[in-house]
Amino acid sequence: MSGLLPDKVTIVEVGPRDGLQNESVIVPLDVKLELINQLAAAGLKVIEPTSFVSPKWVPQMADALSLMQNLIQQKHVRYPVLTPNIKGFESAIQAGAKEVAVFASASETFSQKNINCSIDESIDRFEAIMARASILNIPVRAYVSCVMGCPYEGEISATAVAQVSSRLYEMGCYEISLGDTIGVGNPKLARHLIQILSEKIPVENLAAHFHDTYGQALANILAVLELGVKTIDSSVAGLGGCPYAKGATGNVATEDVVYMLHGMGIETGISLTKLIKAGAMISKHLGQQSNSKAAIAISNS
Repeated sequence: MSGLLPDKVTIVEVGPRDGLQNESVIVPLDVKLELINQLAAAGLKVIEPTSFVSPKWVPQMADALSLMQNLIQQKHVRYPVLTPNIKGFESAIQAGAKEVAVFASASETFSQKNINCSIDESIDRFEAIMARASILNIPVRAYVSCVMGCPYEGEISATAVAQVSSRLYEMGCYEISLGDTIGVGNPKLARHLIQILSEKIPVENLAAHFHDTYGQALANILAVLELGVKTIDSSVAGLGGCPYAKGATGNVATEDVVYMLHGMGIETGISLTKLIKAGAMISKHLGQQSNSKAAIAISNS
């Protein structure tokens, strides 16, 4: 917590799951596999490939089983998949997943509207997952949404976020990814959040998942890097819009994060050139321009 920047940062690539799930056009399995493989070739060490959720609610992820069965997992890459309940967890394990993630909200209203249950009920559902994961020695990551603001409740207190996050950490989740779901945070709020949470959870077990809806993501990431956070979630080509702000971008682009980190001399192990290529491939398939400013600037230079 000295204000010194880390020498190395781990990027968790969420594009294939969190990014693509917001796309209305179903992306073919072979394209998803090509994207994941290109991301691994670019040097990403953690790639979130899919989620085992009901295809009724998330049609884009209906091919989760086939994707995991056809994915050739690289030894040096981790592939955590999202599993909201024990049914999803068991399906993921059968499909070959070696790491999973769960999610809860810091906003009671958001929890009710998003997953039709209270915060307490959502966390109670994870007890079965944690028990099975412990037996099978499966690492479990946790996402907490609405950490700096909610589309229904407005600003969310850091204390509320800490209560949810500490429960998940105490249950056995090895890392808590803090999601600024609607991207309303700013560096002051981000710093305060980490300062409060680090009183209950070691800062090395916290990750930043900051959306760029209002163009604040990079500033917020820098603010928490200075407090010791060393894991950043991002999405190649900025895939994934914000469902609560029409036409707005959501996930911060991995290319932009990597460009900033490399410019500050922080190691990521990622080839920006290959990363931009992967972003260009999926953007072309989707028939849209990349949301990465760095990718656009470098490609046009």
